[in-house]
Amino acid sequence: MGHPKKPRKKYEKPKRPYDKDRIAKEKKLMNEFGLRRKREIWKAESILRDFRKRARDLQGKRDEEKEKELINRLYRLGLVTKSASLDDVLELKLEDILSRRLQSIVFNKKIANSPKHARQLIVHGHILINERKVRWPSFLVPTELENKIRLSPKIKNQLIAGEKE
Repeated sequence: MGHPKKPRKKYEKPKRPYDKDRIAKEKKLMNEFGLRRKREIWKAESILRDFRKRARDLQGKRDEEKEKELINRLYRLGLVTKSASLDDVLELKLEDILSRRLQSIVFNKKIANSPKHARQLIVHGHILINERKVRWPSFLVPTELENKIRLSPKIKNQLIAGEKE
């Protein structure tokens, strides 16, 4: 299991650190989603790799119950439809995971002007989900909570007062 004082990495570094194509792709993703570090991309890749590995294992075993659990979890995260199959899970892309991050959703809902502004609002504690502060831009937002994302009333009043001046 491992010792609680020695947590494991949640990502893997690329095997070829100076691969030109990978670096260009990561740079594009960083700009598009407002990420600060490539480590965030690697963590998302790791999450995607785990989902796809579970789907491949389940395809071989044909365990209906675990298959439903996996698809249900991905459905709650908004990554697949309710009637999805394991093939749909295997077709998931990195952009699908990155688009379900709180930072991306705050920007897409037009609460923030840019992905970096969304990140700043989240880190400073101005974004509430279900009336609770969430300070992690990497939080994967379930579809049921997506409608409950809003700007803190305190900062909203400051923004309105700033616009009047």
